[in-house]
Amino acid sequence: MKLIDSHAHMDSEQFDSDRAEVFQRIKDNMDFIVNIGYDIESSKQGVEYSKKYDFIYAAVGIHPDDIEGYDDKLEQELEELAKNEKVLAIGEIGLDYHWMTRPKEEQQEIFRRQMKVAERVGKPVVIHSRDAIEDTVKILKEFPSVKGIFHCYPGSVETALQVIDNYYFGIGGVLTFKNAKKLVEVVKNIPLEKLILETDCPYMAPTPFRGKRNEPVYVEYVAKKIAEIKGITYDEVAEATNLNTRKAYNMA
Repeated sequence: MKLIDSHAHMDSEQFDSDRAEVFQRIKDNMDFIVNIGYDIESSKQGVEYSKKYDFIYAAVGIHPDDIEGYDDKLEQELEELAKNEKVLAIGEIGLDYHWMTRPKEEQQEIFRRQMKVAERVGKPVVIHSRDAIEDTVKILKEFPSVKGIFHCYPGSVETALQVIDNYYFGIGGVLTFKNAKKLVEVVKNIPLEKLILETDCPYMAPTPFRGKRNEPVYVEYVAKKIAEIKGITYDEVAEATNLNTRKAYNMA
């Protein structure tokens, strides 16, 4: 069964030398991928990819590390992009207290504004949270009508249960790392019906490619690890996560 990569960054310069070949591997081996925006330019590029290739969809949004200069004009541009039929979600949006490129208060304000964009256009969100899980969950709870994906889920089982009604949990290459004990517990204890596959490529390549460039086809290693942890077959993981991704993005 062909897999879905729910979170990719094919506009990254790391693909500049062989993007056509990577796209061909996606076409040959995968159901589809979702190219995720992190600023206005990457959001526009994702939309262009989605128009050109039937196996690419897009999400548009401003990552918390890239919110400098966010204003009404940019938000309007984002909202217009979001109306494209192949744009599935607003994202990635959220909080990042690791790099702290902008103050917490500013990050929270822009996060809330983009959650409101999602409300207005009636689309789900893709959430980024790094070293900010408590504040992230607090803001998500302020928007009970918004649903989506908690990308590269960084929290505990207990925290996941607080938002499990509205969110699916993106599981990527980190699961295959030897030190991924907390994430293994999440995969073990959260129902398969709430897990989806992602690469976050070109970042966070799974073992055995750790430290190298990641790409969408490597999502199969994540699927295999989930199957191993849950004691089920690879095909069961593929079928369930494909359906989950379609549900998360309002495609099913």
